[in-house]
Amino acid sequence: MFRIGLSTCGKPFDETLFRGYRQAGIDVMEVSLDKEGCDAFDFRQARRLSAAYEVPLWSFHLPFMPFEQIDISHPALAGKTVPYLSEMIRRGGQIGIEKFIIHPSGEPIEEADRDARLSTAMESLAALARVAAENGAVMAVENLPRTCLGRDSSDILRLLAADPRLRVCFDTNHLLRETHADFVKAAGEKIVTTHVSDYDFIDEKHWLPGEGKVDWPTLTQLLKNAGYGGVWLYEVGFKAPRSRPRSRDLTCEDFVRNAREIFGGFPITAVE
Repeated sequence: MFRIGLSTCGKPFDETLFRGYRQAGIDVMEVSLDKEGCDAFDFRQARRLSAAYEVPLWSFHLPFMPFEQIDISHPALAGKTVPYLSEMIRRGGQIGIEKFIIHPSGEPIEEADRDARLSTAMESLAALARVAAENGAVMAVENLPRTCLGRDSSDILRLLAADPRLRVCFDTNHLLRETHADFVKAAGEKIVTTHVSDYDFIDEKHWLPGEGKVDWPTLTQLLKNAGYGGVWLYEVGFKAPRSRPRSRDLTCEDFVRNAREIFGGFPITAVE
């Protein structure tokens, strides 16, 4: 149904990880590191490992924390954040990365401040969209939970109006104000990549699909109906979160099995 991808979030970024992806049958990788990891990231080494193990670097998740340092929506921070992220986009574009995932804000954001923060974020996104285009790439704005910007399709579409080249990274466990069906109906044609994980509809959890309440057969059909042709990219760590203990760490093989079960309409195997 879709190619299978896996984010590196929380995983050691090394040759062992590439080997694990390849052996398990994971098709593509999203590079996702904290600010320290991004600042020290060896783009050329990543390209070498990608080629050696035939695991394409599908996307790069731009750093978004700490919020007091990185925030494209904050008037006092955007002026420093945009050049910082722009340089990362240029370096990623040089090794062929074509999608850059961005959080449109940090949090918390007071309701009275939302319009001003949306305006600043749009200015930042327009600038970053130009940089991405100049480097053969596209900016994908991620929908976010709680008080963040991008918390529903209305927010997302307003942000995307900043530049026609902007697209969406659809995070399946961030919607707290509207249904998956409503979001995909409104923004589906702009979705170019995903962050797949499960949750309890109360707050983001980043659980393995099958551990929460998402209706996965319905969601995959929604994406197909919207014409989505990107990857099914898991954003789930190997280690169990406190909110969902397991007896063992996940493996790359667990993600491949999970995807195939969802795509085939089979019961999802629990990792207890």
